Amino acid sequence: MRLHFLRNASLIVISDDHKILVDPMLADKGALPPFSLFRHEPIRNPLVPLPANAMSSLADVDTALITHCQRGHADHLDRRGARFLARKRIPTYCRSADQNHLRKRGIDTYPLATLERQTFLGGFITEIPARHGHGWISLVMGLGAGYFIELPGEPSLYIAGDTVLTDHVRRVLSELKPDIAIVAAGNASVDLGNPILMTLEEVMEFASLAPGRVIANHLEALNHCPVTRLQVYEAAQRAGLEAKIYIPDDGEILEIGSV
Repeated sequence: MRLHFLRNASLIVISDDHKILVDPMLADKGALPPFSLFRHEPIRNPLVPLPANAMSSLADVDTALITHCQRGHADHLDRRGARFLARKRIPTYCRSADQNHLRKRGIDTYPLATLERQTFLGGFITEIPARHGHGWISLVMGLGAGYFIELPGEPSLYIAGDTVLTDHVRRVLSELKPDIAIVAAGNASVDLGNPILMTLEEVMEFASLAPGRVIANHLEALNHCPVTRLQVYEAAQRAGLEAKIYIPDDGEILEIGSV
């Protein structure tokens, strides 16, 4: 398995038989409005362009996964990403609650049932609930999902999605024991309420609970995500987890065996 990290939460999971696009935010740099106007500097998003190798890798994507897409979450599916999925008729797996929203955008959708192990590309996928924020702000942000993916002959992969550290997340790490776990580490927040992603402390707890390697993404691409790659690395050093946590650059293609 290879993982091609495009930008923010957008990545491509590459196996021998399939290329799975996760949460495509394909907009040009600065094409989207700021996600915070007061708490963080109101810079237009994305803060960085797509990497130079993105389009060639996107050309032969055959499947997509969307963790969440309603209530303005353009950092996980923007207009350009939706048009890409619709135009290419890419089979797109999603939460059942997102099915109608995606179908209205012309996307070929396959809804999943929460916490049910279902067949997926010759293997299995399990949708894991994701709580997008601490406290009342999670009600505003809406629910999302993570995915535990088991492909034939490949390491098991947990994409946690936009979530704080919950009992569901802990159980995936302790009971399903993913070989690789991807965590959104940018500690995003909007202008009101508590953080809507894990704090750095939660990211470190996530990493300590994970039985395998942990990859931190959702970094340095949006104006409401203040945590940097360096800060994640320094926190991992303080926690004695620097050998366990990998922090890819945009455009990096990671061979799982080399993590």
